[in-house]
Amino acid sequence: MFRGINSIAIDAKGRAAVPARHRELLSRLAIKHFVITLNPWDRCLWLYPLDEWELIESKLSTLSDFDKESRRTKQVIRGYASDCVLDNQGRVLVPSELRDFAKIEKHATFLGQGNKFEIWEEEHWSQVRDNWFEGVNIDDPKRNAVLTTLAL
Repeated sequence: MFRGINSIAIDAKGRAAVPARHRELLSRLAIKHFVITLNPWDRCLWLYPLDEWELIESKLSTLSDFDKESRRTKQVIRGYASDCVLDNQGRVLVPSELRDFAKIEKHATFLGQGNKFEIWEEEHWSQVRDNWFEGVNIDDPKRNAVLTTLAL
């Protein structure tokens, strides 16, 4: 399970350094191979360990090519997917097309999301987070249905 938040730097070649605490876990689990793709709902990236990506790939395969939304979802998630390997310095190469999509230049936010990581342009993540917090209203059960379901 990947969790937590870190600020990371993106170097001039487009490499993102995975935070040290995650590198230690990945090393223990012998995970070096990843798939990075765009998140079609948010302007950020998803970084999956290869075994987790294979589960996503299996789910994508069940979507119909005859349904436009299903087809577009597959085209975007699978079409922008790139294989990457954790190098000896604990970095992964983020392809320029994906960096451009997420508007990531030098600084990013790295969020653990259980089975994957999200990589956000730092300021954009701050705005999205702050907007969400501003909308949280304990008296609005529709807006907070997820929190209610989690019994938080």
